[in-house]
Amino acid sequence: MSTRSTPILSVLTEDLLIRVNEKLVQDSDRKTWRLVCKELHRVDSLTRKTLRVLHVEFLLTLLKNYTNLHTLDLSVCPRIDDWTISSLLHHVDHSIWARNLKCLNLSRANGLKFAGLEMLVGACKGLESVDVSYCCGFGDREAAAISGCGGLRELRMDKCLGVSDVGLAKIVVGCGRLERLSLKWCMEISDLGVELLCKKCLELKFLDVSYLKVTSESLRSIASLPKLEDLAMVGCPFVNDVGLQFLENGCPLLQKIDVARCDCVSSYGLSSLIGGHSDLLHIDAGHCFSEVSPSFVKCTQKLKNLNTIIIDGVRGSDTIFQTISSNCKSLIEIGLSKCGGVTNMGIIQLVSGCVNLKIINLTCCRSIADAAISAIANSCRNLLCLKLESCNMITEKSLEQLGLHCLLLEVLDLTDCCGINDRGLERLSRCSRLLCLKLGLCTNISDKGLFYIASNCSELHELDLYRCKNIGDGGLAALSSGCKKLRKLNLSYCIEVTDKGMKSLGYLEELSDLELRGLDKITSVGLTALVTRCKRLTYLDLKHCEKIDDSGFQVLAYYSRNLRQLNLSYCAITDMTLCMLMGNLTRLQDVDLVHLTNVTVEGFELVLRACCVRIKKIKLVAALSFLLSSEVQGILHARGCKIRWD
Repeated sequence: MSTRSTPILSVLTEDLLIRVNEKLVQDSDRKTWRLVCKELHRVDSLTRKTLRVLHVEFLLTLLKNYTNLHTLDLSVCPRIDDWTISSLLHHVDHSIWARNLKCLNLSRANGLKFAGLEMLVGACKGLESVDVSYCCGFGDREAAAISGCGGLRELRMDKCLGVSDVGLAKIVVGCGRLERLSLKWCMEISDLGVELLCKKCLELKFLDVSYLKVTSESLRSIASLPKLEDLAMVGCPFVNDVGLQFLENGCPLLQKIDVARCDCVSSYGLSSLIGGHSDLLHIDAGHCFSEVSPSFVKCTQKLKNLNTIIIDGVRGSDTIFQTISSNCKSLIEIGLSKCGGVTNMGIIQLVSGCVNLKIINLTCCRSIADAAISAIANSCRNLLCLKLESCNMITEKSLEQLGLHCLLLEVLDLTDCCGINDRGLERLSRCSRLLCLKLGLCTNISDKGLFYIASNCSELHELDLYRCKNIGDGGLAALSSGCKKLRKLNLSYCIEVTDKGMKSLGYLEELSDLELRGLDKITSVGLTALVTRCKRLTYLDLKHCEKIDDSGFQVLAYYSRNLRQLNLSYCAITDMTLCMLMGNLTRLQDVDLVHLTNVTVEGFELVLRACCVRIKKIKLVAALSFLLSSEVQGILHARGCKIRWD
């Protein structure tokens, strides 16, 4: 007697399917789920809360399908403009998709102006977070449109160069409930705008005024904010110690302060701030001052709860590290990049007391040797990130200690550490949780060392082999079989790599960022083998790959539709193929086209007209500034494209 099997989906309730769907964390798993059948696609549509749109032409359809969104990210849609928003609101019932929307990312949406923003704000009544960073056309009128979001809690306006105190005034009057505000690089905002902000937005918990031309008078205003917890003012040239003294008795809840690259701030001013805020958790004073005052050293004794201290560029001493070690027992991160006076003894003293350190930056601390790294490895067993760029005195012995004791290590920067060799990589490979490994300019490593890493570090996401001249096709074959999760790879000037190595890289299907600069042995055959399989590439550097011809670039144009950044400088591409490439790569936003000797001025004109809508940055040889028509250059500037002349 024949029996018919019951489809499993018919016995699973919608509630159960939703619960299963919510367990899927990886994007690849969710994509697979959607492709199984219509029912699972419908369930995904019901549960999806976040949507990042890559092609603006699909926006209408996507918003019809996904009606329960909380977050909509349009930051990689360079062609979105007022007309797109008008069409969207006209053809799609915004009462459905906009009702739950809380977060809207419009970063780099240069085509979006006042009218489009006003329509969006009117439709999305419940917006709590908006990002309009790097919108070059965003000015005071657009700020007025944003002010209609009365319930806004978070606003990012980084590098909105057209916003002045007037625009900021409109926002703070309309959005008085703001808790997080970033004004980084908004160069037209002055002390007056900051003063009004601090009077109207008393709920602020995070404020970033980095690179503004504000003075210490702004800090007098900021000191009145009763709930401020995190203040960033990186690179503010007119802020000085007087401003920090204002903060000493203000901002009672302050926990994080970033005054990096504030040239007029000294360790005395920072000492004043610490005097009034002994509960600080995070201090970043990198490249502020070169010498540490005795008062600063004394003040560190009060910082019992400090988690992070970054004093890059300061001349340190064993006394400072001994004081930090004795008092800052909760320290998790320390930044000592380019600090003079950092010795093995100082580091040994530091880690003897700060055993909870997880992030240590010793970049360019050239006196550091194996003794210091051994002390770090033995004391800081929970170490996650260690940066040792240009620490030339460390050898394989350091890597052996790390491999024995720091098994949780995820990020290791050994750039320009010429004492590192294959035996050291063998010892290091015991750190099987490594996610990022930088070995640029380590000229003593070869395919053999890479084999050890590939055999044991299967979680690796990023690998830098810049100018590792002994790395060849064998090492890439090992990577392709052992490091399937690799996303970023730098092989620039690894001159032994050939087409065979490119074929191996084709098996790394997660690869998104690839630098192949100066590989003069790869041809169109190798590029074809690579791009036909690695379809997730978003960044590709082919500068000085002079043996790749039009046939390879034509394949690139067909298969690499996800590319957003591309360097073709000094390549042998011609007019027709360049036009085809730039026309097909519809997501491309940043491109370098320097010294393309086979491309004519007419070819450049055609290319720039074809891609002017979406390109945001382009690099060209300086001579073209006199040869290209003023019309084309005007169109690019009007669209917000930044031309870099080489």
